[in-house]
Amino acid sequence: MSERDNETPRHDADSRLGDLFENLPEPTAQIPTVDNSAPVPGSRRAAREAAAGESRPVTGADTPAEASPVPVRASADDAVAAAGAVPSPTPLRASADAADTPTRAVPRIESPSGAAATPEPVLGGGLDDLFVPHDDHIDAAPKKKRRKGCLIALIIVLVIFGGIAAAGVWVANTYGEKISDAMGWGDSKDWEPGLATGEAFVTIKEGDTGSPVSTALYEAGVTKTESVFYDYLVDENIAVIFYPGVYKLQTKMTAEAALAALRDDANKLENTVSVAEGGTIVSSLPAMAETLGLPLADFEAAVKDPSQYGVEAQSLEGWLFPAVYTFDPEVTATQVIQRMVDRTRESLAAAGVPAGDEERILTIASIIQREGRLDDFAKVSRVIQNRLDINMKLQMDSTAQYGYGSLHEGVVSSSKEALEDDNAWNTYVREGLPATPIASPSDAAISAAMNPVDGPWLYFVTINLSTGETQFSETMAEHEQGIEKWREWCRANPDAGC
Repeated sequence: MSERDNETPRHDADSRLGDLFENLPEPTAQIPTVDNSAPVPGSRRAAREAAAGESRPVTGADTPAEASPVPVRASADDAVAAAGAVPSPTPLRASADAADTPTRAVPRIESPSGAAATPEPVLGGGLDDLFVPHDDHIDAAPKKKRRKGCLIALIIVLVIFGGIAAAGVWVANTYGEKISDAMGWGDSKDWEPGLATGEAFVTIKEGDTGSPVSTALYEAGVTKTESVFYDYLVDENIAVIFYPGVYKLQTKMTAEAALAALRDDANKLENTVSVAEGGTIVSSLPAMAETLGLPLADFEAAVKDPSQYGVEAQSLEGWLFPAVYTFDPEVTATQVIQRMVDRTRESLAAAGVPAGDEERILTIASIIQREGRLDDFAKVSRVIQNRLDINMKLQMDSTAQYGYGSLHEGVVSSSKEALEDDNAWNTYVREGLPATPIASPSDAAISAAMNPVDGPWLYFVTINLSTGETQFSETMAEHEQGIEKWREWCRANPDAGC
C-alpha cells in the first residue's frame, strides 16, 4: 500500500457539524422527566441526596432520583430535548473536569401557547440548597433553649430590681423623715412669712422654758409644728426669759415672728387669764392667781362651795369653762369663778341640756374631752352611752388617772396603781359615771355628749398619738388588734409619752 493510501484521513469538523445540525428535528415543547434511578453508592449524587434527606423530612412523595451507573456523555439530541431550545451553532464539549463537577440547569418549559411556564423545582436541589440555609431546615430546639435562657435572665433581673425596690421602701419608711430633714426635702416645719392672721391667746406659766412654750404656741395654732419654736431657739442660740401671762398673737406665725411677739409687752394682756380645754381646777388656779396678782388661797377658798354659784354638785370641777377672760384690776377670786361658771351655763343652754341634767352631761363631756380628738368626739360619746346601756364598766384611763391624781403627768397609759385604786372616779373599778366631771369640757364636747353618733362600738384606742388617729371596735378581738397597733407605735416612738 502506498504512503498516500496508508495515510489517515483528515478530520473535517465543520463538515460533520453542518451535517449534524441540518438533520436535527424541529424543537418541540417537552416536559422534562425525572430520573428516578438510584444513585451509585459513594457517588457525589448519593452524598448530595443523603445530605438533603437529613436536612428535610421525608414524605411519601420524596423518592430518591436514580442515576445512571456511570457518567455518560449526552448526545446533541438529548441536549436539545433537555433544554427545550435550539442550541448555539458552536457546541460545547464536556471536559473531564465538567464530568467531575456536575451542575444543573433549570429547564425552560414552554406552554403549548408558546409562553414560558414557571419552572418546576428540580428534585434533589442544587448548590444553593447545599450552602444557603432555609428557615424550615432549622431545628426548633435551639430557639427553645434561647427562649428559656432569656426567661431565666429576665427573672434574675426582676428579682434584683425587686430587692432594690424593697430596700428602698424600707429605708424610706424607717429613715425617710430624718433624711428629709437632713436634706431639706419635704414640707417645711415652719409657716411661710406673710400667712399670719386672726387672733390666738397663749398662756405662759411661771418657770416655763423654751420647750413648754413651744408646745403652748402649737396648741394655740400659732406655729405649724410642736417643736419648730424650740428648734429655732436652739439653732439660733437664743437665750430668752419668758414672763408668765396671757399673750395675744396670731395664727400661722413663723417661729421668729412668734418670739418677737412674745418679747413685745404690748401683746401681753393685763388681768387676763385662761382655762385650757381639758384643764382642771388644780391645773388652772395657780395661773389665775399669778396673772391677776391674787393669793392662790383666795381661789382655793372660792371653789370650795359650789352652792354659792347655784351648782348642785360636790365639786366645781367641769364648771370652769375653758376660755380667755379679761378682768378689771380690782376683780376678786370669787368674781373670777362666777364669770367662768356663768360661761358654762351659756354653753349648756346652747347645747339644749335639760335643767337638772347639767352635771351628768358635763361628766360625759369631760371624759370625751380627755379621751378623744375633736373629729372623734361623737364616736367616743357613743361608746360611753353603749356601755352605760348594758351596765358595762366604762374603763376609761382618764377617770382612773383623775381619781389617783396622775391626770396631768403627761402620759397616756395608766399605772397599775391608778387602775386598781378604789376611788369614786375609777371606772375600772366601779360601774357607771365617775362621781364628778374630771376636766373642763369645750362647747364641742358638750354638744357631742348630747348628740352621740349612731354606731355599735364598745371599744376605742388611739393608735397614733402624734396624729390622734383612733380605732373604734365592736368586739374585744378587734380592740386587741388596735391595742397592738398602739404598742407598735409606742415602740417606734419611745419618747412620745406612751
